[in-house]
Amino acid sequence: MLGAYACDTLVRLVQINSINPSLTTGAPGEKQIAEFVAGLLEDSGLQVRVLESVPGRPSVLAKLPGSGAGRSLMLNAHYDTVGVEGMPDPFSGEVRDGRVWGRGAFDMKGSLAACMTAAKMLAAGPRLRGDLYVAAVADEEYGSLGTTEILKHVKTDAAIVTEPTALNICLAHKGYLWIEVIVKGRAAHGSKFELGIDANMKMGRFLYHLAELERELRARQPHPLVGPPSLHAALLSGGTGLSTYAAESKVQIERRTIPGETEAQAVAEIQAVVDRAEPSADVRCFFAREPFEVAEDARIVQTLDRAITQVVGRASAHIGDTPWMDAALLQAAGIETVVCGPAGAGAHSAEEWVDLDSVNQLAEILVTTAREYCG
Repeated sequence: MLGAYACDTLVRLVQINSINPSLTTGAPGEKQIAEFVAGLLEDSGLQVRVLESVPGRPSVLAKLPGSGAGRSLMLNAHYDTVGVEGMPDPFSGEVRDGRVWGRGAFDMKGSLAACMTAAKMLAAGPRLRGDLYVAAVADEEYGSLGTTEILKHVKTDAAIVTEPTALNICLAHKGYLWIEVIVKGRAAHGSKFELGIDANMKMGRFLYHLAELERELRARQPHPLVGPPSLHAALLSGGTGLSTYAAESKVQIERRTIPGETEAQAVAEIQAVVDRAEPSADVRCFFAREPFEVAEDARIVQTLDRAITQVVGRASAHIGDTPWMDAALLQAAGIETVVCGPAGAGAHSAEEWVDLDSVNQLAEILVTTAREYCG
């Protein structure tokens, strides 16, 4: 019965367009899906709050109160998605070959369906000692408005971020910084070489040395789970016309960080390249997300390990991943956090699906984990 509930919930989640409007102009955002999720969680007996720090970008925080004296646990999943370019029927929610297809099925509405199913199972069973929370959050695909807002209202002892991992346990992921470097020149008519200073040429010298740093980063001692740090020159612009010396040239760099690296360290390395290649350039970090790592012997990791072995019949692999996740925000807030989710494929691509058996298994794993962890 609960397998049918998970499948039906997942199909209905996929059929709701929840494309992140920060990524696609005119997209609807999370209002409709928040109403749907809140309604189902209320029907399951949870206490539900809808949190909306930015108009039209709500998140749902649902609580299953414990009897007292137990540890608290958060199940976290985002319900915003990226766009649907190239997808012939992105919101079908088709069930085929043991899979649910459509945008967000894998990333990560299958995970949310498992969290909601687990909450329903726990609400119908013996009362936990500790509080259980389900956080269905907005905007993970862009600025993490949802989890940031959730953390203003609750701090649990532990959290499971249910990003897809094929039921393995993810202990670490990379962080990232967006860094802007602006090189100044002097505009002049293209025929007046004695008056003009070409900012694009100056930028070329900087990029040459930036490439040296990029190679050096990838040659560093890699993190055992996520590999080495890296960077790339993502966006480049400069100049206003063919017959005009460029007065300014700008590059925006993405720097991927590994656990143990800091924002200050990464920015300082870019500044050192500027100092060597083009000392007059301006360096600015305009967005940063920390990397994430949790110890293998953390209580929530050990509890989740035992639950996976019990449900799946095998020990879980301990892995790292390269994309950033909300796990880093939760861990930074002092919540012992781990990542575990279902199997599937096609995140951000034209064909996306999640394996139904793994969604059902994840729900059972979450129930087993909560019963042991919360008491």
